[in-house]
Amino acid sequence: MWYKNAIIYLLPNGWQPEAGLNEKLGQAAFTPCMGLDWFSEGFVPPTPFSSDFVFTAQNSNRVCLKHEEKVLPAGVIRDILDERVAEIQEAEARNVERKEKQQLKEQIVDDLLPRALTQSRRTEAIFDTERGFLLVNEASDKRAEQMLIKLREALGGLKVAMPHTRESPASLMTEWLLQGHAEGDFELGYNVLLQGVGDVVPKVKISKKDLTHPEVIQHAKNGMKVVELELEWREQISFTLTQNFALKRIRFLDVLQEEAEQGDDAASLTFASQIIMTTALGGMLDELANLLGGWVD
Repeated sequence: MWYKNAIIYLLPNGWQPEAGLNEKLGQAAFTPCMGLDWFSEGFVPPTPFSSDFVFTAQNSNRVCLKHEEKVLPAGVIRDILDERVAEIQEAEARNVERKEKQQLKEQIVDDLLPRALTQSRRTEAIFDTERGFLLVNEASDKRAEQMLIKLREALGGLKVAMPHTRESPASLMTEWLLQGHAEGDFELGYNVLLQGVGDVVPKVKISKKDLTHPEVIQHAKNGMKVVELELEWREQISFTLTQNFALKRIRFLDVLQEEAEQGDDAASLTFASQIIMTTALGGMLDELANLLGGWVD
């Protein structure tokens, strides 16, 4: 359950999940794609050992959204359409016009959909009510936004804000690169993505290299800004911070994972992991926000 990415939203001050959260998500539960449906989306239990739609561990509540969609390869539809067009042309000695081809294609899709294979994905999110974060385990803004849409539908509304700070993450990351070290409990990693400015916007990606090397710093001195920077926090979390205040490629280091391996069964292990992960991410985000001058509306 250790998150690999996190798109962050800010909950209103003092926000707490209302009574009946589990029941409301249950009313918006996932049902498989049926008949002519192209896709289906709904909430599922976030753990395999419980049928509850919310897994609570102290001040954190984890939920899970499942998306299932049918797969109809375009090549399969095209091959069947070509066969049917050829049959009509041979049997009736005439050309098949564009409009008729489109109608044939729609009929083929309707015939195939009920028998089509499906593919699915899950998106998890955690409400950290102690620090006021909603953490969505996604690298895709679109998928994170879809989680918000479904939560709002199920709960009858949910007010969240994007994470804006007084100083931009790009400015702080560029400053840290120029000075050759991070501040607070943060340390520079070994990967950075820089972007130029102006009409032509080149990008320079540097991987697995000492970021204090003069050749690396020179890119920032030449006016490029840092848009992604690998950082480590308190020897507990390694991650890449983006200019939009999102986290990518999160790795929880051994000290945290070993601390979580004290439970005797799946439920207690998941309980401990969720508390440790949420506490570590929340503490790191709080410190990072302070270094950026604090949150702004």
